[in-house]
Amino acid sequence: MKLGDVANAEAQKYGKPLDGVRILAIEQMQALPYGTQLLARLGADVVKVEALGTGESGRGSLPAMIDPNGQRAGATFLRNNLDKRSITVDLKHPKGRELILALAPHYDVFAENFKGGTMKRLGLDYETVSAVAPRTIYLSVSGFGNLAPSPYDGWGAYAPIVEAMSGIYTFKWGDQEPMPAPVGALGDISSAVFGVIGVLAALLHRERTGEGQYVDIAMLDAVVSMTDLVTNFWSMGARGTLGGALIMNGFRASDGFFLLQVGREHQFERLAKLIGHDEWLTDPRLETRQGWVDHLDDVIRPAIESWAADKSKLEAATVMNEAGLVAGPCFDAPEVIADPHVNARNMLVEIPRTDDVPDPVLVPGNPVKMSKVAEGPETRTPWIGEHTDDVLAADLGLSADEIAALRDEGAIG
Repeated sequence: MKLGDVANAEAQKYGKPLDGVRILAIEQMQALPYGTQLLARLGADVVKVEALGTGESGRGSLPAMIDPNGQRAGATFLRNNLDKRSITVDLKHPKGRELILALAPHYDVFAENFKGGTMKRLGLDYETVSAVAPRTIYLSVSGFGNLAPSPYDGWGAYAPIVEAMSGIYTFKWGDQEPMPAPVGALGDISSAVFGVIGVLAALLHRERTGEGQYVDIAMLDAVVSMTDLVTNFWSMGARGTLGGALIMNGFRASDGFFLLQVGREHQFERLAKLIGHDEWLTDPRLETRQGWVDHLDDVIRPAIESWAADKSKLEAATVMNEAGLVAGPCFDAPEVIADPHVNARNMLVEIPRTDDVPDPVLVPGNPVKMSKVAEGPETRTPWIGEHTDDVLAADLGLSADEIAALRDEGAIG
């Protein structure tokens, strides 16, 4: 799907579910920007507040492209900021702070993802904002939250830090050195999704009561929820395995690996019959699930990989699914990009580059598909402070001279 395209175009007559909802987001990196981008894709007007000069820290990530102003637009920024506008305000400047507080009542949601306590030090905490904008919903996404004391107050947090603290790394690797961020930004995106849920619930609550409220998302809370098996399995006596005895492994085919999960006896029977090893069904070594695990490498793996040796990973997975098993190929990036499912679901958006590289930047599309909501048209990521003058004029009625004066004083970029 290209930037500006529309899918499910017949649904355009319904508009977007969040049309009219406005979000002022003091955000950086991914934990909040992914969430506000999702809300923007559902129709919200998102105004992103960035630092003067370099903009938010995600712009500085690598790999990167160079924007038309000669500044870096990093990968983290590019994949989390479609459909937004950007203003630059110095939050530490007294007049910059005043501008943010003046803007707050014009927005349904005030969102930030700074380290816990930062917004209070800046004088932009929930109590201060709600005093001037009582109907505005205040969303915080931070490592360890703000509404309850934490022994980690003041700690910074990136996705792999809270993933490590959730227990999932020790669960998977034990005493070995862990592999950080094994599935990308689990800590960031899970926090963003829970933030979106909180905002939608708070908007419904406001419809009934007329009141805004504080939505407080701790990244560690989000990942503890996503890695629920760590504590749940331990509480139920499971020790030393990935939550119990089952086959949940990668197996080699002619062109790479496919993953197979077998956790029930009827599935094991189907596997044995499919690959021509009916004797497994009477083999005492394999009569229990623990036996499958104990003899995975000396009995089961050689047989599966021998069966799959003349098949591609996709062919092997296809045959297994046709036999009532659950398996899937381990794709690499080019295979994901070419995958017919990914393309049919518009799950990649092409963003034209603004430097000399011909190939577009690919970012994930909207995973929320709705029958009465069109996808797109999406707008490109904003350049640093691109919409500062427009927003201040439209929301606060400031004249060109007043805006120029604020810029001269260093309150805005």
